[in-house]
Amino acid sequence: MNRLIIAFFVLLIANINAQELNCKTTVNSNQISGSNKQLFKTLEKSINEFMNNTKWTNKRYKTQEKVQCVLTINVTEQTGSNQFKGNLQIQVVRPVYNSTYLTPVLNYNDEDITFTYEEFQPLLYNESSFESNLVSLLSFYAYVILGTDADTFAKNGGSEYLKKAERILLLAQQGGAKGWNSIDGSFTRFKLIDGMLDATYKQYRLLMYAYHLKGLDIMAKDKAKAKQNIANAIIMLKNIYQKRPSAYLLRIFLDTKADEITAIFKDGPKINTSSLLETLMRVYPAKNNSWEKIN
Repeated sequence: MNRLIIAFFVLLIANINAQELNCKTTVNSNQISGSNKQLFKTLEKSINEFMNNTKWTNKRYKTQEKVQCVLTINVTEQTGSNQFKGNLQIQVVRPVYNSTYLTPVLNYNDEDITFTYEEFQPLLYNESSFESNLVSLLSFYAYVILGTDADTFAKNGGSEYLKKAERILLLAQQGGAKGWNSIDGSFTRFKLIDGMLDATYKQYRLLMYAYHLKGLDIMAKDKAKAKQNIANAIIMLKNIYQKRPSAYLLRIFLDTKADEITAIFKDGPKINTSSLLETLMRVYPAKNNSWEKIN
């Protein structure tokens, strides 16, 4: 009996202290020839440990509540003995209530990253100081992941985490790397977090809540109502488009959700999709081949 009690409390403590992310990291160095491949394996292991073992919040996450994500770093160039360039891809999924389906919440590609790394270099997050560009990149995206996920469960539920990402961005600006400043381009870390926190785009985060909690999460109970709620949520994109037709968040959301939206509306109980189709074709005509499948 005592052993059972001990085992129970060990399991309970493990669940209480479970970290927030379940992040699978891959470092791809295939484009770097003749380099120390072991260094990249060590880097991959270090990033996995950093993302999954760092306590990012003061909240208690159960094991099944961890945010599921995949982080892929493609190293494309070695510019010095310990200096690298490449890109970083993030995929975040979230379970849908009463189903086994995992819905994509964020598919994002940071196309221009730079970092320095020496084998076995410790990766340590300090919220009040700039440590390195690599640590800043990983920490920034950890909070973007947490904020995006939280926004799908409560209205503006991710504000706390997105503001921490913004704080990391401001600290990282002193490092001089590209992507952290407003002048660095149209598709950067700056533009991403600026859009998420800008009141001009407030409909985006309300859309994330309505689409997921009021839409997908009731799909098993009432498919017709869920589809209508999802359609109404997507139509909110028009408000963003009218203010900023080239808004980065429009592209991010629809690149993430295009296949899913098409699958939801091409079958099942019929609803009036005329306003939905008009919105999608106006806001993101690059995906019209997909939108044409919607009934």
